[in-house]
Amino acid sequence: MHMVKKDVMTDIYAENDHIADHVNGYLSEKGIYTVNVMGAPGAGKTTTLEQLIKRLGVRCYVVEGDIESDIDTERLRKEGINASQINTFGACHLDAPLLHNAVHAMTFDEQGILFVENVGNLVCPAEFSIGEDIKLLQVSTADGSDKPYKYPLAFEKANVILLSKTDLLPYLDFDEEFFMKGVRHLNPNVPVFKVCGKTGEGYDEAAKWLKERSGK
Repeated sequence: MHMVKKDVMTDIYAENDHIADHVNGYLSEKGIYTVNVMGAPGAGKTTTLEQLIKRLGVRCYVVEGDIESDIDTERLRKEGINASQINTFGACHLDAPLLHNAVHAMTFDEQGILFVENVGNLVCPAEFSIGEDIKLLQVSTADGSDKPYKYPLAFEKANVILLSKTDLLPYLDFDEEFFMKGVRHLNPNVPVFKVCGKTGEGYDEAAKWLKERSGK
């Protein structure tokens, strides 16, 4: 018998992308603009949600993604924010099936903006579409100025970047020129906002950009 060897190529992202398209269509029909919030643990993503939501003046919803715990969800709920929790129990990112199940369990009583705070990680969240309209990448000055060079995909795919904890700049060796050179090499036109969660500095401009981008 003559044996013929054939290579079978499978797109491992195909099923995820199919569901992501469904999620985006489902949310768009309800008038929901979806923001996938990415960043390393401790970058200040939840603080950014608090700062942006109080400035946007539109109905906002949040899905919190964490490996364990619902600490951030409870924190947002205490401020009256409609927040839901996804725990991945080991997985380092959210994917479209997880968000599909979460949003179908939520009630969207008004048009608005859904923030999905992805699991704290600068690698995997950039690789998977979850049905978002845009990716928001947050990087802290405490993370170091070399992050665009070490985690290029996250910077390439970002639609907007927030550089947070700018109040720490006088105390850190953060090289802003080196950081921005790396950002511009990967993503020449991405807007970058410098923000500070403690003082609120920079969030007015970031919220204005987001409101205009979302059309809300």
